[in-house]
Amino acid sequence: MKERMAGFLLMSIVVPLAMLGYLILVVVGFTGPNARGRAGVRALDHFVNATVFNGYAWESVSSHAWRVREEKRWARWVIRATDHFQQDHCRRANKREQPVVDLVLQKGLQKQTIF
Repeated sequence: MKERMAGFLLMSIVVPLAMLGYLILVVVGFTGPNARGRAGVRALDHFVNATVFNGYAWESVSSHAWRVREEKRWARWVIRATDHFQQDHCRRANKREQPVVDLVLQKGLQKQTIF
């Protein structure tokens, strides 16, 4: 119960900041430096992967889709959609991110850290 209460309190702070961050990302995307916009989109990608697709917080939707392509219908759809913009995008994302996933799992960094 302590973990759920701490999570609720944390999300009460994080969600408004995330909404502000999204608005800033929109402005930066049109007027700011490309590197800042890319970093924001990457963070949003990881957030969506962790919350919507029940993936790892340190992995993008593309990498996750490639990793579970045989098991999940949504993953095959993501792969087909991204192939229209960049051929083999998901495979390359997974090749780049899989060592990080393996390291985090090997070191147990995904385990509960509060309470």
